[in-house]
Amino acid sequence: MLILIGLGNPGSKYTNNRHNVGHMFLDFIDPLFDCPIVKKENNKLFQSTMKQCNNEAMIFAKPKTFMNNSGIAVRKLTNHYPLTTNHLLIIHDDLDIPLGKFHIQFGVGPKLHNGLESIENHLKTKDFYRIRIGVDARPALGGGKIPGETYALQNFLPDEKTLLKTEIFPKILDQLKLHIKNQFKVIV
Repeated sequence: MLILIGLGNPGSKYTNNRHNVGHMFLDFIDPLFDCPIVKKENNKLFQSTMKQCNNEAMIFAKPKTFMNNSGIAVRKLTNHYPLTTNHLLIIHDDLDIPLGKFHIQFGVGPKLHNGLESIENHLKTKDFYRIRIGVDARPALGGGKIPGETYALQNFLPDEKTLLKTEIFPKILDQLKLHIKNQFKVIV
């Protein structure tokens, strides 16, 4: 079983924020994994869809908590299923990486990310996979002095959203499929 969790903040006011790129990526890939839906859940902490892909259960989930409390939702979700954190992929924004770049890594994250810190505290480990999506375009915008907390809550510009959907997300998806195939022997 694999659990893919896209981080972000709840509510329409945050939908296009840089901080919500985890939600955006999950919205992009969920329909592309054209597998039978086994279960849907929508409670006060998260919404999720479980699919059966070639004998492997895959869960696509979005916490409904605010970013700084992501660990509460992730812990609740992981308590439902008998798995190790090695089967957990957290998708999140990363201000340490420029827009257009990404990393899929195990146990390695940005210098500071309150959502990941919350998850690490609630799971009592850093040992899970992260899909780190670069969102920092401040130097290109001439605004390198904007504090990270403020910048992460700004909306993507229209051309940046187009770049995400047409170039970055498809590249991440290709790497994710390869990662899943190699790590978990699932053909997707």
